[in-house]
Amino acid sequence: MERADAARFWDKVYAERSAPADPQPNDRLVETATALPPGDALDLGCGGGGDALWLAGRGWRVTALDVSAVATTRLARLARSGGLSDRITAEQHDVRASLPGRQFDLVTAHYFHTPYAQDRTAILRSAAHLLRTGGRLLVVDHGSTAPWSWNQDPDVRYPTPHEVAAPMRLSPERWTVERADTPRRIAVGPDGRTAEVVDHVLLIRRTA
Repeated sequence: MERADAARFWDKVYAERSAPADPQPNDRLVETATALPPGDALDLGCGGGGDALWLAGRGWRVTALDVSAVATTRLARLARSGGLSDRITAEQHDVRASLPGRQFDLVTAHYFHTPYAQDRTAILRSAAHLLRTGGRLLVVDHGSTAPWSWNQDPDVRYPTPHEVAAPMRLSPERWTVERADTPRRIAVGPDGRTAEVVDHVLLIRRTA
């Protein structure tokens, strides 16, 4: 799928959902980042914007990327209305083509699944190389299919955190896996429905 097709697909997904006035951050981000000192963060696939807004509200400088202009336009509007536009840069960006050419203290990739072709491993490996020493890459994937997911394929298989980490081939002398587990939680969908879901959580820290 070409960039224009991917953009149209995700524009349609977000346009069909009501834009929340106060999008909430993902639970796994809150668990991970609450105790971290604020710095520079990169949000890969910012979606509804809850993560970027939460981080900015805690003093982080956030670069929020999404292939959907609907998503980034909504986030920029919320940042302005919340007085956070000086801490959030929301950009329509296809991460298959490139990533920002600077370093970060935190890179997040929440539910970085898509129906179009992309080399996820290469993107996440490149993201790990953007980390400053001491910085962290947080990858949170679906481990189950929620009732409201765009992908309802009954045969879909979600790789475990270790299966995500292994092909990245990050040297253990420079990166450490701090967390790799599959916790459950009660999630709330865009339409207000709730369901128990499984998250696959991978947290990698750059040590050198």
